[in-house]
Amino acid sequence: MSHEDETPKGPDTPEAAEHRLRRELPEEVPETAAETANEDATKGSGPGLTGRQRLVQGLWPPRVSRAQLIVALLLFGLGFGLAVQVASNSDSGNALRGARQEDLVRILDELDNRTQRLADEKQGLEDQRSELENSSNQAEEARKQTVEKEKQLGILAGTVAAQGPGITMTIDDPKGTVRADMLLDAVQELRAAGAEAIQVNGVRVVANTYLTDSGKSVSVDGNKISQPYRFKVIGKSQDLEPALNIPGGVVQTLEKEQATVAVERSTKIIVDALRAAKRPDYARSSSE
Repeated sequence: MSHEDETPKGPDTPEAAEHRLRRELPEEVPETAAETANEDATKGSGPGLTGRQRLVQGLWPPRVSRAQLIVALLLFGLGFGLAVQVASNSDSGNALRGARQEDLVRILDELDNRTQRLADEKQGLEDQRSELENSSNQAEEARKQTVEKEKQLGILAGTVAAQGPGITMTIDDPKGTVRADMLLDAVQELRAAGAEAIQVNGVRVVANTYLTDSGKSVSVDGNKISQPYRFKVIGKSQDLEPALNIPGGVVQTLEKEQATVAVERSTKIIVDALRAAKRPDYARSSSE
């Protein structure tokens, strides 16, 4: 046995008992979760707050998002507008229900008169539109006719080119026996047969065209041309060719002068020689 066991045990002193308890118990006892939660709740609610105060503290200030606020404003505006509309309709209906029979008849007459006036105005506007359309169509038609007439006059005056069916007459004069009067007879014969446009060797023949002798050749409006003399004529070929070949006519006269004449029909003759437009010295339009 050890020396300690042999030591007699007497009653514990207070200091010895406290020392023994400190060795047997843990140094710290952790707090329970419930106690911690109670302390947090007590700290958050503040000292001495009642249940109603804690409820108010949880509800105010309200936590509203921006989208919820916009939706609330829109719903408020919609409800307000519906309320105003319903009130207005109710007032109008009440006014008509409370009106006398004479007033209702007068209101109906005014509505009928207004409807009739509007119908008359509509008809008047439609009539004006029709007149404008007709006048526009007439003006357009007149303009087209004017342009077409100008082209026709230009063809006769030689200021515009022309094309169409007709004939080509070629006169070969190797001996130079053809004179200006013979060619002038050919031009007049073609005009009498219905020629609408004539061109001789690049010179346009018009109403005031003149032909003169120039040595062994011929001049047309002062422009000297040489043989072979080539006529390009627009008109009805069934009339032009027989007019040249009649007995004692242009072809026989030229052949007597030992000239050779060839006439050919064509469905497309182009007369492109032009004359400059010249204003008459004395003649004026009677409408001026």
